[in-house]
Amino acid sequence: MTEQLNEQQMTAWVQAQFQKANQFLAQEGILFDSVITDQSRYLAPYLAVWKIKAMDQKVYWVLSGDLPTDVTLAENAPEARDVLRYFSMRWQLKAENLEANNTKQDAGQTEFVELLRNRADSLYALYQNEKLWS
Repeated sequence: MTEQLNEQQMTAWVQAQFQKANQFLAQEGILFDSVITDQSRYLAPYLAVWKIKAMDQKVYWVLSGDLPTDVTLAENAPEARDVLRYFSMRWQLKAENLEANNTKQDAGQTEFVELLRNRADSLYALYQNEKLWS
């Protein structure tokens, strides 16, 4: 992971990831209220971890970036680092279930299973990287 962004590229990337996360929340029926910025994290251009408060006052973690966008309640992970481990495990389980149920060997499904596994492994590696969290 050596790709460096200048300030303008970084701002554009963060805005694009915020839009992506917000659209995903809307699809999930979660209405955005505010971002808890001091607990949100970015590893541009790969990953954004957003902690958001919804209109119903519930708090969520949302992942966006070069991976499937996903959401979970904040109570499932106390900090951004823990969210990476949470989604890594969740995606490994989801990949196992999808693979087990892919009896027709659907190529798109197989490709998605591999994407989930790959991104789950990457998330876990980021979770374990002490340099990112010190």
